[in-house]
Amino acid sequence: MNIRLLIYSVLVFLFISACSQSGNESLYDLLDLEEITVDQLQERYSNGNLTASQVTRAYLDRIEAIDRNGPGLNSILTVNPNALEIADELDRERRDGNVRGPLHGVPIILKDNINTTDMQTTAGSRFMEGSVPSEDAYIVKRLREEGAIILAKANLSEWANFHSNLSSSGWSGLGGQVNNPYDITRNPCGSSSGSGVAASANLATLTIGTETNGSIVCPSNANGIVGFKPTVGLWSRSGIIPISYTTDSAGPMVRTVRDAAILLGAATGVDPDDAKTSDSQEHIHEDYTQFLNEGGLEGKRIGLFTQPMGNHFRVDTLMNQTIQKLEELGAEVVEIDQISETNIGGDAFQVLLYEFKDGLNKYFESLGEDAPVSSIEELAEMTRNNPEETERFDRNLIFMAAEKGDLQNEEYQAALENMLRHSRNEGIDKVMDEQNLDAFVSPTGSPAWKTDLTLGDNFALSSSSPSARAGYPIITVPMGELDGLPVGVSFFGRPWSEPILLEIAYAYEQATLHRIIPEFRN
Repeated sequence: MNIRLLIYSVLVFLFISACSQSGNESLYDLLDLEEITVDQLQERYSNGNLTASQVTRAYLDRIEAIDRNGPGLNSILTVNPNALEIADELDRERRDGNVRGPLHGVPIILKDNINTTDMQTTAGSRFMEGSVPSEDAYIVKRLREEGAIILAKANLSEWANFHSNLSSSGWSGLGGQVNNPYDITRNPCGSSSGSGVAASANLATLTIGTETNGSIVCPSNANGIVGFKPTVGLWSRSGIIPISYTTDSAGPMVRTVRDAAILLGAATGVDPDDAKTSDSQEHIHEDYTQFLNEGGLEGKRIGLFTQPMGNHFRVDTLMNQTIQKLEELGAEVVEIDQISETNIGGDAFQVLLYEFKDGLNKYFESLGEDAPVSSIEELAEMTRNNPEETERFDRNLIFMAAEKGDLQNEEYQAALENMLRHSRNEGIDKVMDEQNLDAFVSPTGSPAWKTDLTLGDNFALSSSSPSARAGYPIITVPMGELDGLPVGVSFFGRPWSEPILLEIAYAYEQATLHRIIPEFRN
């Protein structure tokens, strides 16, 4: 062991012991991990001032202190029992001169619909409790290859919030309700609620969520972080409990745009088990940090998507201030009243129902003989036969999807064609061509509402649908706060435009620095 590291470790141990006896600082505070970035972590690892084992222990202690106890965020479903052992091994590799990449020794929390072989994968359903898949999801394999430590699995809106007509974001039958770290009486938004809360509350260096429509950007908005849903196909979806093959993607949920860029590149790759990733081959960049440019707004032409505005005057005020800042930074902003002239909400809903059934059946099949549920039809039957499942929420989306046909059905084929045509060729692509745009901008959502398990969610506004239905990328960053509650701004655009969106988002983030650390108010 490096002598300097040995001395430092001994001093840390003595200091921890003294602190524990006096009831003072936690290991997390002692190691000064609040808001730590990937670059800062790697710098402290490389100069011998920190080890992955220390960081992992600190995060595990913090999860116990403020997630399961303390303010009770309830964002974590499962902690990896092997996390410390993995961290020790990665520390040994580093001492031997083997650093796998920028994520070596970096703790990451995953949404609990992403397969891991060392923890259960449940989508928050009581019926899936104890289901441990035999193979990691493709993106988890990539992260482990890069030296990441899969620290824990995050609570979520059950079945990624596709289960009932009325529901509460962040609630699952298995894990209960996730609470917002800025005010624990408020909602974290869904369905990647646990990932958003864990990132904001500094329970890990990085977290990952999944999105069909809004499930990364909405909790990122409500929890004051950066959320990035990439183009569908840039990240593999194999080994992830799905809703929609056409519109699902996992993506970074982190505290800075730079960390989003680092994580984005680490998990890319062409996966033979996800055909959509074959389209990404010519668009993959191993290092997305090359596109981070503080002057990146200079000369950009951005379309202000105004449709979500007019629903919350104080959010509109923040948005107008943001537009002024974008223009100060060199962008030209033009108003865009609508992106698609046709309402495709009904078509999009039908696509989700059909693809949810098809995707769940394939996922259950992938679990083999150990699958706790064999099909969505069986899931619907189990739900009907367990009164506690419908005591709070109606579960109608599960019942409706179970009754759908296969993907050869004419209703599905027509809905899919109509959704894609009006969201792509006659939607985002058309408007960007006609207006010569580099990207769109719009408010991501409203401040977090009070959690209400009786009346359900209270979405005041959203801007994720155009990009979601097209399968195109979107990134949200903090743009300010209302009464201590964060609000975000979203940038979205063409497929494979991650470099441009990162450039724009980073320039705005660095010029404003609106991220605020939560204080766990009640």
